[in-house]
Amino acid sequence: MLHRNLPVLFAMALLACLGTAPAVAEMPRAPLRHALAMHGEPAGPPDLAHRRYVNPDAPKGGRIVLGVQGTFDTLNPFVVRGLPVPGARQYLWETLLARSYDEPFTLYPQIAAALELPEDRSWIIFHVDPRARFSDGRPVTAADVRFSFELLKERGRPNHRSYYAKVKSVALLDERTIRFDLAGANDRELPLILGLMPILPAHATDPATFEETTLEPPVGSGPYVIGEVRAGESLSLRRDPNWWGRDLPINRGLFNFDEIRFDFYRDGNTLFEAFKKGLVDSRVETDPGRWASGYDFPAMREGRIVRATLRPGTPKGIRGLTMNTRRPPFEDVRVREALGLLFDFEWTNRALYAGGFERTQSLFEGSELSARGRSAAEDERRLLAATGASVRTDILDGTYQVPVSDGSGSDRSRLRQAIALFAAAGWRLENGAMRHAASGKPFTFEFLVATRDQERLALTYQRFLQRAGIRMAVRNVDAVQYDRRLRDYDFDMVDYRWWNTSLSPGNEQAFYWGVAAGRSPGSRNLPGIADPAVDRLVEAIVEARRREDLVTAARALDRVITSGFYWVPLFHQPSQWIARWNHIGMPAESSVFGYLVETWWRRDAGGADEQ
Repeated sequence: MLHRNLPVLFAMALLACLGTAPAVAEMPRAPLRHALAMHGEPAGPPDLAHRRYVNPDAPKGGRIVLGVQGTFDTLNPFVVRGLPVPGARQYLWETLLARSYDEPFTLYPQIAAALELPEDRSWIIFHVDPRARFSDGRPVTAADVRFSFELLKERGRPNHRSYYAKVKSVALLDERTIRFDLAGANDRELPLILGLMPILPAHATDPATFEETTLEPPVGSGPYVIGEVRAGESLSLRRDPNWWGRDLPINRGLFNFDEIRFDFYRDGNTLFEAFKKGLVDSRVETDPGRWASGYDFPAMREGRIVRATLRPGTPKGIRGLTMNTRRPPFEDVRVREALGLLFDFEWTNRALYAGGFERTQSLFEGSELSARGRSAAEDERRLLAATGASVRTDILDGTYQVPVSDGSGSDRSRLRQAIALFAAAGWRLENGAMRHAASGKPFTFEFLVATRDQERLALTYQRFLQRAGIRMAVRNVDAVQYDRRLRDYDFDMVDYRWWNTSLSPGNEQAFYWGVAAGRSPGSRNLPGIADPAVDRLVEAIVEARRREDLVTAARALDRVITSGFYWVPLFHQPSQWIARWNHIGMPAESSVFGYLVETWWRRDAGGADEQ
């Protein structure tokens, strides 16, 4: 059996071999750690053989084909420009530390074999594993870590620029040891954010062209390298037989296919037909109507396709008809609330989705972080008062619920409530048209869509709005234009569903809702939220030392965002619906986060079958 402290002993031996420069000796040090948790201690010991949610004996080999709706025009996922291949990044680049998907937020050794961290988290030292290599065989060094940090800080996506700007200074202690000074950041999550930094090769990355789109195969450090690229059509990744990290405990049972191919389809129905014909190996279903009745075809009846329903333990994520408050008339919260009242979820869920969705009413729906149905405790009320937050009384006391319609698609009571709110905001319904009382200008706006699913929902909402005299145009654009317009906030309303939330929210909340993010192209603050209280609550989240403090701050943020009515809340799947051809194996147990493609394998590749 491996020694429980093997990673720590390994790092200590490394330090002994390298020696310590005089300047380094003057710096404070801390005991070596094998892992780092946001709150509390890591659940896994240093010598944990494998994670619960993997099959450690999964066979290696074969190919999996994944279908993606949309297109791509770049292999660089670290900048705003271009459309990268979704999900490909983890296969090509490793990070200093890797996440365990059975804990809210805990990181284990990957490129970094060990770390040092004081109790106040005012600095962190990473010890790079001397075995770590890039895909071209060159060693990963502390200089590569510093290069990656500086490049992403200056030229990376807005989230990287925002996070890394909090670092006071960086020092190379030796060839494989690097120290980040975090003094003054007051951000207890920042060491973990740095741990998740992708490491890029300084010798094979040109800063001058880093922000450009490119289809040139990159030099990475992950389990796969680029195989074949067909711009906008497909991308093949080939497992690197020399991948240095294959024997790390965090990677056991992962990355089992020899080849992973992403095939792109412009249309969702075409993608489904490709799956039925066996051109695509697996499918994550998002349409409850299709899940309930659309899988009655020969391959399914013959048992060649199997289905699984998984119930993750994470918050459900957010999907909403998002209003751009940078534009009139969405700057008025009364207008935003009224537009929400006009959406008949009950009718839409039944008519479009076979009643398979549930309404999302919280940033952290389905978790202890949610404020829905909970009256604010005294510590939360004190926090809200200290940040100057504005919260509606019914949201503060936990009695607010998104109004439920009669399901008719023409609920008169909801219509009257909406018209009253419009009137309070200076709008009047006259001769079947909603007009501004002072200017006479009609209430019109544009709904931007890029898929048939979005278009179907938009046209449904369009009919609801007509009852209040509101004219909404539906504008259908291609994926590239859609991405560009969202990046530049060039829209009135969109159907947005990518505010993924976790059991350990942190710095990403500023990227989602922060004032600075809303002013920077490419953030996820699509509504343009510009509330200083939100920034202060995000600070409280990242500064939380105890889990209880995190829960308090998250619930407070939930109440403030809910009070702003920044989107018409839509719905979420009660479970994850996975369909796959039976030659694809899945572990018997799923992670807290649900399914993970990297844990799957090809059953006809030989070796172990499904657990």
